[in-house]
Amino acid sequence: MTQNRYRVSDKLWEKIVPLLPKHVNLHKFGGGRPRADDRVCMDGIFFVLRTGCQWNVLNETGICPSSTAHDRFQVWVKAGVFQKLWAAGLQEYDELKGIDWLWQSMDGAMTKAPLGGEKNRSQPHGSGQKRR
Repeated sequence: MTQNRYRVSDKLWEKIVPLLPKHVNLHKFGGGRPRADDRVCMDGIFFVLRTGCQWNVLNETGICPSSTAHDRFQVWVKAGVFQKLWAAGLQEYDELKGIDWLWQSMDGAMTKAPLGGEKNRSQPHGSGQKRR
């Protein structure tokens, strides 16, 4: 795996930086371990999102420690970073290509949920039913 393949591009990073919340050091003596670079954490987050791997796999990639990336991901989700990034991307696409806002569709599936639970009725189960 090449490190550059999963790195956030400079152009995208410039759009992400203004969306990130300002970090406040809450350590009572003002010290503590140096904070991990936001861009490295975002590289790790995007690696997980692109590949669908578990967070702990990040430890093997060398991109970013999994706990650091996951903690930063949770903070940024609460701050709305990814929602704002999605909205900004949608706005930019609309300006470049145009979106037909009058026609939209939603993709979904209408299937029974796996492990849907017990029956909610007092009827006997299949093989115990009496035939007529």
